[in-house]
Amino acid sequence: MFGDKPKALPQHFAFVLMPEFTMMPVTSAIEPLRLANRVAEKQLYKWTMHSVDGQPVAASNHILAMVNGDLESVPPEATIIICGGLNVQKNTDKRLVSWLRKVSRRGVDIGAVCTGAHVLAEAGQLDGYRCTIHWENLPGFSEAYPDIDATGGLFEIDEDRFTSAGGTTGLDMMLTMIASQHGPDLASQVAETILHSPIRHHSEHQRMSLPARIGARHPKLVSIIEKMEESLEEPLSPSVLAKQAGLSTRQLERLFRRYLDRSPKRYYLELRLKKARSLLLQTDMSVINVALACGFSSPSHFSKCYRAHYGRTPYRERGIPTAQAAAM
Repeated sequence: MFGDKPKALPQHFAFVLMPEFTMMPVTSAIEPLRLANRVAEKQLYKWTMHSVDGQPVAASNHILAMVNGDLESVPPEATIIICGGLNVQKNTDKRLVSWLRKVSRRGVDIGAVCTGAHVLAEAGQLDGYRCTIHWENLPGFSEAYPDIDATGGLFEIDEDRFTSAGGTTGLDMMLTMIASQHGPDLASQVAETILHSPIRHHSEHQRMSLPARIGARHPKLVSIIEKMEESLEEPLSPSVLAKQAGLSTRQLERLFRRYLDRSPKRYYLELRLKKARSLLLQTDMSVINVALACGFSSPSHFSKCYRAHYGRTPYRERGIPTAQAAAM
């Protein structure tokens, strides 16, 4: 299981790069391995890079990454890490999904960084496991795979499956693994070397606190926005929000104008539209179902609001021509 002492050293990690993979999660996962070797003064870990066809892969920052080989060149004993990034649905290759299903029968440890969890889910490799994914992708992931336990933590290690949310969370996941395999002293030395101390717990929140995000610490404002974020599918009226916060609707209006320079109704609409855009870009849900999931009872009203805010219709957001959208 991931985190158990390996049967033999060095332990091999095979990083599978998807098109438009994000660079930081990959380097965050590799550097602790490199430094563990350096601090321990012996080769505890080694790693190779792979792509579906063995060709170089362009990252989301347009840097072209060289690889050691294709999927068939992954050693049978290697721990596999799927490295996702932008446009994960478009970039999910059926060959990769089929390969994951095949190699999983060998009982190898399989994990992912960033949006690579989408591919594991598509291949049925997260059924019955806890997992996580970047907070921007979490709503779409939960809609697409409602039966999978996506926690929203920094990383998750569950038996022989492991996932990290992206960014620098790969550091914490790998440092936790190093501590489990070779002791906390080694992990702490590696963390200090990369100026990453203390090692974060897997359950810590990915996002900044709500007061930090909105730039205001007014307790009633924070409480109201939390209620809004919890009720995007069935929006609460301003009068209900005000009553729950012990305010009048006029006081509610003044509170939002003072701290956020917009009305409560406008702020709530922007939250719903932001979720809608995430679902449009990250799932195959129909535009009608996206509208319903974000509290719009009328597709035409949803389209009108979306266009006014983003300058394009929901169909255009997905690259669907106007004539084709009209026929839907």
